[in-house]
Amino acid sequence: MPTIQQLKLLINLARIDGAVAEKERQYIINIGQANHLLVAEILPLFTSEHPVVVPKDLSEDQKFDYIFRLVQLMKIDERMYRDEIKYCARVASILGYREEVLFELMLKVKNVAMEKDEIEVLRKLTASFLLKS
Repeated sequence: MPTIQQLKLLINLARIDGAVAEKERQYIINIGQANHLLVAEILPLFTSEHPVVVPKDLSEDQKFDYIFRLVQLMKIDERMYRDEIKYCARVASILGYREEVLFELMLKVKNVAMEKDEIEVLRKLTASFLLKS
């Protein structure tokens, strides 16, 4: 299930600076719950680091969702660490994006809820950074 893999990637990112902040934990739990996972299924994921596994069969929209949520989580505590940026760049590359996508998203993604039209603009922009296979 891609959602579990996505949560694991988000948890890895949240743990990079040594501790998962409450805002980060709640953001990840909310994503899990929005995808029909129970809190009891999500909480055990916080106890360990996970391998960086990105499903191969993701649609363009799913790829955007992965990278968008990673960047939003990175910005949620209003501090960005070099290791967080490197991690997001690595995942973006695995997803099939050119590295410049991360800089565009870091400039445009907000650390608070965004309007649907704002996200749609970002979705279209991000698609232009996908490498053609």
